Amino acid sequence: MRVLGVNTVFHDPASALVVDGRIVAAAEEERFNRCKHGKPNVPFSAWEMPVLSAAWCLREAGLHPEDLDVVACSFDPALTASPDELSLDDPWDHLRVEFARRTPTLLADALPGLDPAKVRFVPHHTAHSASAALAGPYRTCASLVLDGRGERASHQSGHYVDGALEVLAAQSLPSSLGFLYEDLTEHLGFHRSSDEYKVMALASYGEPRHLSDFTDLVRVTDDGGFVTEKVDWEAYAPRGDGQLTSVHADLAATVQKRLEQVLLQLATWLHDATGERYLTMAGGTALNCVANSVLLREGPFDDIWVQPAAGDAGTALGAALHTAREHDALGDPMGSAALGRGFSDDELEQVLRTARVPYERPDDLAASVADDLAENRVIAWFQGRSEYGPRALGHRSLLAHPGLKENLELLNDIKGREQFRPVAPLVLLERAHDVFDGKVPSPYMLFVHEVHDDWADRIPAVVHVDGTARAQTVDRRDEPLLASLLDAFEARTGLPVLVNTSLNTAGRPMVDSPQDALELFGSAPVDVLVLGPFVVRRADLYSQAAQ
Repeated sequence: MRVLGVNTVFHDPASALVVDGRIVAAAEEERFNRCKHGKPNVPFSAWEMPVLSAAWCLREAGLHPEDLDVVACSFDPALTASPDELSLDDPWDHLRVEFARRTPTLLADALPGLDPAKVRFVPHHTAHSASAALAGPYRTCASLVLDGRGERASHQSGHYVDGALEVLAAQSLPSSLGFLYEDLTEHLGFHRSSDEYKVMALASYGEPRHLSDFTDLVRVTDDGGFVTEKVDWEAYAPRGDGQLTSVHADLAATVQKRLEQVLLQLATWLHDATGERYLTMAGGTALNCVANSVLLREGPFDDIWVQPAAGDAGTALGAALHTAREHDALGDPMGSAALGRGFSDDELEQVLRTARVPYERPDDLAASVADDLAENRVIAWFQGRSEYGPRALGHRSLLAHPGLKENLELLNDIKGREQFRPVAPLVLLERAHDVFDGKVPSPYMLFVHEVHDDWADRIPAVVHVDGTARAQTVDRRDEPLLASLLDAFEARTGLPVLVNTSLNTAGRPMVDSPQDALELFGSAPVDVLVLGPFVVRRADLYSQAAQ
């Protein structure tokens, strides 16, 4: 059973391939076309065919379009509103729906050999739900999906039993927690459907001073849903113009706090309805790692598993898994987010030769790079297959020394980011509890952790203003090279932690190919590029240029 899943509507177009229930490949279109989120992030660009990522998924498996049994699209135009209702304050909705209806023909044109009759539509929130429940470790679990919108809803609560979904509640538009957060993002001067993580970071600098108002504006209902009223944002803070103040931080803190409270109430309703111990989550709201941590710490579930590609990119995988499950073809849970492109050592070396840059191949790569990190050099780290989802998880990362507070400012300068934004720590799984309190293991950076008092001053570069860090735990069984690097760095510095942030600059997708890595290395003040087993040093480039 060969199923290609695609997300073509809204943002983050992506493709995923599931063969006989096994996840073979998954990647976002942005990693190929080099446009953040795969397309311009404006209302009238509400769709994009993930042609490049789909073609790569097929090549990765040695398949052709005619070999596919099903193509599953993560949006069902049959579930959308009638033409008279379509606007929902979105004048582009009718174009989006018409595009979705034409998807079978458009996909067949883009993938010559594909039979358009093989294209199936999966409801958007069902695809989100399946991306977590059918990819995570718990096939019998409660399922919670929250985002901006699907066809006609912004939320879905469900119950999976042995991989089969029963929908228990869904919140109809226009009420939407995702849109609430997006509206605030836009009001603060950021890009909606893109920069919501900036609001989450800013919230830590403020106080929820308007919580009583937002308790009225955002309310949970008895049927497992909620109501979000229109907000007069100007009544709380002027529109952001790049000069954010404590007033803006207080508004961000208020909305963040109310989101956390509502999530707890929705989760409690769902727990009462299902009696399950485990919760799986997806949808863009599930990328709010602060809210996820509150839900795990204060909520009724024993454990929470969040899809690492929780945004719309993950619906490509969810659509494929849901379809495979319908055909009784469902394999093992998702063991890694490293589902994107990878390159052989020979391919990497050929790229370096073509670029005519000096490079070396150390006998002990981990020891060599640890020496550089201990000397406070910034490392561009490119290893293995790229990550599926928005988090850099040690395959396409910038690494640095965590013991110097000024490295936070340095990395934000390198990436062109706002200085209020934190960077994250990498830590070995077996050392995590020595340094942090919180969910362990945490391999996907989807929860925040309290930093122990005796460690906060030792690793200041990764400690946010509120005393937390979005830690990624590294299991040496899964990531032996990264574990060896952490071991070697601790041997030199006494610190079992490294700074890890995504290998990209502001407004650009994460580096995906070796050519992308060289482009970033050539334009950003990074000291060392590690490309597989090869090391390129900026100092050597200057020496070569001087000869």
